[in-house]
Amino acid sequence: MRLRILKNAVANLGRGGVSAVVALMLPPVLLRHMSPVDYAVWVLVLQIAAYMGYLDFGLQTAVGRYIALANEKKDEKLRDGIFSTAVAGLGLAAVLGIFLIMAAVIASHRIFPKVPISLLGSMRIAMMIVGISVALGLPASAWNGVFVGLQRYEIPAISAGTGKLLSALGLIVAAITGRSLVLMACVVAATNLLSYIAQFAMLRRVAPDIRFRGKLITTPMVRELFGYCLSLTVWSISMLFISGIDLVLVGRFDFSAVTPYAVSATLVSFLGGIQVAVFGVIMPHAAGLYVQQNSRALGNLLVKTTRLGVLLLLLTGLPLIAFAAPIIKIWIGAQFAQAGGPILTILVIANMVRLTGVPYANILVGTGQQRLVIVSPLMEGVTNLVASILLGLKFGAIGVAWGTLVGAVAAVLANIFYNLPRTRADIDCSRSRYSLESLAIPALCGIPVCLVLLVTALFKSIGTAIVVPAWLVFFVACAIVVSREGTRSNQTNLYPTGSGRP
Repeated sequence: MRLRILKNAVANLGRGGVSAVVALMLPPVLLRHMSPVDYAVWVLVLQIAAYMGYLDFGLQTAVGRYIALANEKKDEKLRDGIFSTAVAGLGLAAVLGIFLIMAAVIASHRIFPKVPISLLGSMRIAMMIVGISVALGLPASAWNGVFVGLQRYEIPAISAGTGKLLSALGLIVAAITGRSLVLMACVVAATNLLSYIAQFAMLRRVAPDIRFRGKLITTPMVRELFGYCLSLTVWSISMLFISGIDLVLVGRFDFSAVTPYAVSATLVSFLGGIQVAVFGVIMPHAAGLYVQQNSRALGNLLVKTTRLGVLLLLLTGLPLIAFAAPIIKIWIGAQFAQAGGPILTILVIANMVRLTGVPYANILVGTGQQRLVIVSPLMEGVTNLVASILLGLKFGAIGVAWGTLVGAVAAVLANIFYNLPRTRADIDCSRSRYSLESLAIPALCGIPVCLVLLVTALFKSIGTAIVVPAWLVFFVACAIVVSREGTRSNQTNLYPTGSGRP
């Protein structure tokens, strides 16, 4: 089991690694051959098109979970029924997505009033091309869900990674040769369509017995998926408020800051990508433990994975905070460092706080307990949106970033004081244990570096002298926590077979 989880985590990390390479390569190359205004418009085109992905309504996650459960129960009818119903639902979502992208194209001049008139026509055409290609890929979410349920994470990793590389190469060629936004949009759309075809071909090869059967799309099956995906849809809407709207708000309130905000958000997305890649693979395992009614093992899984997640966030996030301005300067140019450095710092802190809940979210989805915690993601999303709008109106892009931090703090408090008590029956973990063992103890490892950052900001000459010792202390502390975790795992049974449900 551990080897399988490790293999899937490595596959997801490989997929995230390709995305990271592409994200690092593209902005400096495109900015070198495009004007800042053209690049800002291109970023907004991609952001609007990315909204089509929210129309998944959680069906990919549902397919992955139910495929895992159906295989556990040897229930082929449930397996094919869920798959068929999800494909049909995603097909309808694709149609809805096309209508919505057309509405966004028509209203683009109202959404982004500061976009130059000379670029508005190209922006609309590019938005339509990329948006429709993303919408057409919604049914492919069901195919990827099958791979997740079968724990074959390497398949979507390879297809998505290859597609990103081809898209990046095409965009670089288009930018160097001075091509228009429309041609760049065609490159992205073509690679999207090719990746969908490749994923379908792999589905037929890996799981030829899983097929679309219209007769299995029944009212009970629709109700089952609707009940499961309702809360996931709420989560998606909340995520839209948390991270999807930010760039649009910046484009409306502070168009000149779109480029530094976009590249800062790209760097921050690495944190989320790593967390999802590493801990997304525990979802099928959590589903298996839930079938066994093993609440104690689920509680142990939550504590241990969250603790490791906090350490991973410290390892990946603190360097970004320490070198925010130099990173922006080297990456995309000195002209963006002054505005981009503070934005990157705040966004990194906000996402380090929020992403501590990734393991818990995956366990909730695996056990189906996300239905019990609909209020908290909505609270986070609404808090983030309201704070970002109010602060963005007053302070511009940096205010939008502060709004993200406000929402992140609200999310952690909701997990501790609202979610954990509601899921205690199936995930045996108390608020005090989660707060202390999962969050507080690993967070202490980052105190030396945080103190150095504070001292450096106040007294640069003093702070520089203690940078290396502080980082050494930090790495040693992380190593001690991880080694103690390994020792305790060897001394105790992490996954007891008996039922721990009260």
